[in-house]
Formats: sequence, C-alpha cells, structure tokens
Amino acid sequence: MPREVRDTWLAKEDTVLLEVRDLFARFGSITALSGISFVVPKGHIVAVIGANGAGKSTVLRTISGLHRPSSGSILFKGQDITATPPHAIVKKGIAHVPEGRGIFGPLTVMENLDVAGSIRRGDTGSNKTLAHVFELFPRLAERRKQLAGTLSGGEQQMLAVARALVTGGELLLLDEPSMGLAPALAAGIFETIQRINKDGVTILLVEQNARKALSIANSAYVLETGNIVLSGKASEIRDNPKVIEAYLGG
Repeated sequence: MPREVRDTWLAKEDTVLLEVRDLFARFGSITALSGISFVVPKGHIVAVIGANGAGKSTVLRTISGLHRPSSGSILFKGQDITATPPHAIVKKGIAHVPEGRGIFGPLTVMENLDVAGSIRRGDTGSNKTLAHVFELFPRLAERRKQLAGTLSGGEQQMLAVARALVTGGELLLLDEPSMGLAPALAAGIFETIQRINKDGVTILLVEQNARKALSIANSAYVLETGNIVLSGKASEIRDNPKVIEAYLGG
C-alpha cells in the first residue's frame, strides 16, 4: 500500500493528549518502527490496524516504557516522557493493557485490583473507582475472591481492563482486547470500550479485528512493516478500497 499519511482529520478544537514524533524502535538488528509520527487527541478513540508483525504492539510498549525507543520522542500532555520508566508513566496517567492480559494468576480478582489501585493518581477515593469498574464488569464483582488464573478468557480480559482503569489514567492503551474471545464476548468488550471512552478516558486501540476497531474509533492509522502508510478519520479508512482489500476481507 503506498504511503498516504495526512492528519488533516485533526480538528482545530481537538487537544492533543499524546504525540509521537519520528519514533524508531529496534530489537537487535531488526527495525520494528521506522520513524513513525502520530497524535492521539483527548477524548478520542484512535485505532492502529495492520497485519501481524507490523509493529502495532511495539507502538504501545514503547509508549508505556516497556521498550525503549532507539530515537524519536513521545510527548504526553506536552511533556516529554520518552525516557520515563514504566511505573512513572502510569503515575502520569497512561495505563497499558498488554496483549495476553498480564494479570497476576495466583492473586484473587480483588488483589489484582488492589495492586493497581495502590498507584492510583489524584485524590479520588479508591472505593468510588472500584464501584465504577464493578458497574462496568459485574461479573468481576461476583468473582472478587476468585483466583485470577481460574477465570475464563473473557473474565481475564475484563480484569485486565479493570486493573488499568483503577490507576485513574487519562489514556488507556489497549492491545488486542478481543484476541481469543468468542464473538459475543468480543462484542461486549467493544461496547465496554465505548462506555469507558464516554466516561472521559482517551483510548489508543491496537486491534486485529480491523472492521470492529474502525467502527468504534474516531480516527485510525494503518501500520505496515513499521511504517504508517495511511491515516484519517476512521470512517474514511473503513471505506478506503485498499484497506477493504487488505484488512476487511473485501
């Protein structure tokens, strides 16, 4: 697909919450990201789509500090966080739900949430936060004393998202939230993502289900072999013939 990167979709009234500038990331001799630049406006859902191995997960891991970039910069609310360690990035307001969920299997649901809540930002009480995540995920409330490792795949994904939310972050990084889930459970996860966004949380979504991701996102970037080759409003990306052919089964 030829390179067609334009951020003309960004409205004048949009406030940029996250900005990535000319970011390179490498694993040994392999270049995973080749100087990508993009923005995430406050209050938006921004989707990143692409084939396996395109570098989508590396984008999120680099933003959250789990992988150090080779060069380039990452700005959150105008502040450079490129060299900030992961725990400090969480405290600044960025929460990451990794591919594979990364929950603590030997701990109970409540213990998983307590660990995340211990680094909660701001002065909002943790009880209010727990009440909110249990409202979003009532099944977790029912299983609060159950070991996380014994939960179903869908329940573990709920817990991973809930754990990120109790940190009080402003930006939520979601890596393949529907992976391995039955269609009905995946649909529920996407509905919850929209509810979280309506509650004021900005979302950067990496998702293999491109059709569904584009249906809930405001804007999107298409990533190919570490390069952004297309960007725009999600509706425009969804209707792009090249995207339909490559990613939507058209």
